[in-house]
Amino acid sequence: QGRAERARVLAAAAMASAGAAGGDASAPPAAATAAVLVPSKDLSGEVHVAGYDFNAHGGCVDHEALLGSFLRTGFQATNLGRAIEEIERMASWRLSDDPVTDDTKEEWRDPAVRASTRARIFLGYTSNLISSGVRESLRYLVQHRFVDVVVTSAGGIEEDLIKALAKTYLGEFSLKGAELRREGLNRIGNLLVPNDNYCKFEDFIVPVLNAMHDEQERDGVAWTPSRMIHRFGKEINDESSVCYWAYKNNIPMFCPALTDGSIGDMLYFHSYKRPGLICDIVADVRLMNDLAINASPRKTGMIILGGGLPKHHINNANLMRNGADFAVIVSTAQEFDGSDSGARPDEAVSWGKIRADAKPVKVYADATIVFPLMVAQTFANMPKPQPAAQLQEAAQ
Repeated sequence: QGRAERARVLAAAAMASAGAAGGDASAPPAAATAAVLVPSKDLSGEVHVAGYDFNAHGGCVDHEALLGSFLRTGFQATNLGRAIEEIERMASWRLSDDPVTDDTKEEWRDPAVRASTRARIFLGYTSNLISSGVRESLRYLVQHRFVDVVVTSAGGIEEDLIKALAKTYLGEFSLKGAELRREGLNRIGNLLVPNDNYCKFEDFIVPVLNAMHDEQERDGVAWTPSRMIHRFGKEINDESSVCYWAYKNNIPMFCPALTDGSIGDMLYFHSYKRPGLICDIVADVRLMNDLAINASPRKTGMIILGGGLPKHHINNANLMRNGADFAVIVSTAQEFDGSDSGARPDEAVSWGKIRADAKPVKVYADATIVFPLMVAQTFANMPKPQPAAQLQEAAQ
């Protein structure tokens, strides 16, 4: 009844308007028609929206086609599809894709060398993803040398090592902190880590720190965060560990905030029991930035899960070479608070951290959902790279 009344009022108003104008009382006002029915731009050459058809493929689900349909689904599904395309571009790029120029150095002119020279890919992630089952996807990339440089937070190192020693369990986001505290359980979202896990970690790392201290005093070894992580990966000797495969494949892992977590606690206690162990972060920032600068004539790519320190450390290193050529960011953080964690890739372009002609993609999504899908659609379908030249002098 309300709709009918509104329609009657609008019709009466239209008739009154038409009568006042001396026009046809049965026709809508010309101004309204022009405002509502603005002529459309021709989009016939553009991609049209279409999701996966579950009636197709004989009633069976074609998961390849399902994931492929995301590109045309819209919203964050389309961003996921574009991120998959960007990863494919950075992983498949070869120096032979670019022409030899007059200033190309002789060492880069050999067609075989050019055909085998890949982009240098920087992988960054926050510690919660190691705590989650995304750890297995990250380990796969490092194990098979799909990435060349890794940056994470302190938790991204220690939680990886701890999970090689003991299990992390599923819980609930709603579990009460006070009750968990009494039970000796630590909550990471809806994951639970028993205090006992950290006792096992202490039993593991204390002898390693003592041995490293011995080597510093006896042999003059200069420890850096990346060199420490390399040693931790060697000592953990567990194929489920990201740190282990980084050690095995000599892939540098950087963590400028290595003391911000349980490793820092262990270093703190070590400093009282045996003062003098030194960790040089300046040597690491030089190595990290040099890996970006000296990548040329290679292109560089960034895959960043989350924000904070790992995101900025990778971005800032690529600033030293006027920006990365490829970039994919997965984050739930928004830009409206001005944080680097939430910043869109175009902000990094303004700083010179991503090249102006790049096609970066940000997916606003939970990485635990979308990143395994990205790996499934890209790296998991690619040939395993051959061992590359060693990148990390400090790991010798």
